[in-house]
Amino acid sequence: MELTMANTASNDIPLYDPNQKPIMDTVQIMKKIPHRVPFLLVDKVMEVSETHIVTIKNVTMNEPYFQGHFPGNPIMPGVLQIEAMAQTGGIFILRDTSDEEIWDTYFLKIDNCRFKAKVFPGDTLIIRLDLINPMRRGIALMHGKAYVGNRLVSEAELTAMVQKRM
Repeated sequence: MELTMANTASNDIPLYDPNQKPIMDTVQIMKKIPHRVPFLLVDKVMEVSETHIVTIKNVTMNEPYFQGHFPGNPIMPGVLQIEAMAQTGGIFILRDTSDEEIWDTYFLKIDNCRFKAKVFPGDTLIIRLDLINPMRRGIALMHGKAYVGNRLVSEAELTAMVQKRM
């Protein structure tokens, strides 16, 4: 079953159906990328193609950063929203590898980053990354958007590199 997409004037907003079985769960994600709790910021992969990926991050009050950001007014830091996009990009880049334990993806650059709305505990962050150009020489340029429901909360252009571990 494919993720339902709602067309808008400027983009496709992924709609998350919690009854839909994910393509990858947290355990499978941890086989693709090296991140671990408390820094693993992707819970599920809901859709993937040759040119895009959609992931989910369930934002809970148990996240350690809420102790200091901000006490009495918990807000998910924007930089962690971008990190969730970067991890989504890593999953996308390594999606077809069978020997992912010898590869890493490194975040090289961020452009045109914008934060549009706050993300709170209890929100479900829906992340969509689209490949801007075909990957060349291990470099991927992607456009990421993060949503809570149909509300855009952040977006950025991300450049990442895949490299064999030394």
